[in-house]
Amino acid sequence: MKDLNLVICGVGGQGTLLASRILGNAVTDAGYDVKVSEVHGMSQRGGDVQSFMRISDRPIYSDLIAKGRADIILSVEPMEALRYLPYLREGGFVVTNSTPFINIPNYPEVEKVMSTLKSLPHQVIIDADTIAKESAGNVRASNFVMLGAASPFIEIPFEYLEEGIRAIFSRKGAEIVEMNLKALRAGREFAQNYK
Repeated sequence: MKDLNLVICGVGGQGTLLASRILGNAVTDAGYDVKVSEVHGMSQRGGDVQSFMRISDRPIYSDLIAKGRADIILSVEPMEALRYLPYLREGGFVVTNSTPFINIPNYPEVEKVMSTLKSLPHQVIIDADTIAKESAGNVRASNFVMLGAASPFIEIPFEYLEEGIRAIFSRKGAEIVEMNLKALRAGREFAQNYK
């Protein structure tokens, strides 16, 4: 695997940090070095939440990503994808939910946000909320739809992500595990067929 820099972002309460944790565990289990830096912001009040994640097959000494160096921006909310665009390298991918989480009175016009995101040369825009509800029966699994949608761009076997979900949710029962696995798989399938 070449070095991979990811920015994982969203709004407090969307499961951004949980998706980051599962990905970090999966990458570690696959034998790679990983460094993660999290910013929780005012997450309990719907504030900006993000993780910088650096992955490599050799030792990593810093968890920070410089502007213009992120290979992937994985965003559980479209405006947050825009916030972190300065970190995206030329040729990098944006994988974002199309469903806005309008938590501020001056949220930009959704059409303008989506138009900007759709104009990017390498993007996957997915209605993760609808897919989570249809595939898993619960919109709260949209973070795993998003993780699944980013998975084709992360060079680890998909089974490690599935195992990460099993490990974290097994104590909550087989039904919760299966719900989240369905969401993860639906997101991956969407991204693999995205044009």
